[in-house]
Amino acid sequence: MKVGLFFFYSGMKNVSLASYVPDGASGYCQELYRSHRFDFSLSRPRRTRLGDFTVKPGMVPRITVNANLNPYSFLITYLHEVAHCVVHYKYKGRRRRVAPHGAEWKHEFRELLVPVMHESIFPGDILVHLLRYAQNPAASTGGDQKLFNALRKYDEQELNTGKVCLFQLDEGTNFVFQNRTFTRGTLRRTRVLCTDNASQRLYTIPAHALVEAC
Repeated sequence: MKVGLFFFYSGMKNVSLASYVPDGASGYCQELYRSHRFDFSLSRPRRTRLGDFTVKPGMVPRITVNANLNPYSFLITYLHEVAHCVVHYKYKGRRRRVAPHGAEWKHEFRELLVPVMHESIFPGDILVHLLRYAQNPAASTGGDQKLFNALRKYDEQELNTGKVCLFQLDEGTNFVFQNRTFTRGTLRRTRVLCTDNASQRLYTIPAHALVEAC
């Protein structure tokens, strides 16, 4: 997978995503960019998130995706964030608050996934789990262990480093994260309650964060 600086700018034409998403999906991703008003940029690798969607008053929404993701993870993450953008425009201004990963987002994410959920885009070992996951998508693919493991097989980075995802550790296991030692606690949806062994303070760490077991 080729990794380099890559930015979308409002009004830019003929931007190719071919180096970042599976063959056959770049045109679809570009069409979504043209259809929905948002700024997009690659991000340096982040340990606690694969992508994000942010919006500030008076500004165009912004989507970022980590540049080091394999093409299949990149595509799923990109569509995950575009779904947030769709929900933002569709429901903004309404009195009832829309949950970040509630029914509205789940519906839009499923709709965005439908055009790419076939074997010309995803390998069969990912597709079988993606089809199931799309029926009721969670806030993070890291929360679906079978899909996460299938996607991880295609990573070119972080291999043979001895690192695992936090949610894969048993409760009570000690691990190192950001040069600090923690004890893994209970899973709370998409985050895990952990104890800092030095200060004994409690922290919640994303379930898909890469950590090193002690």
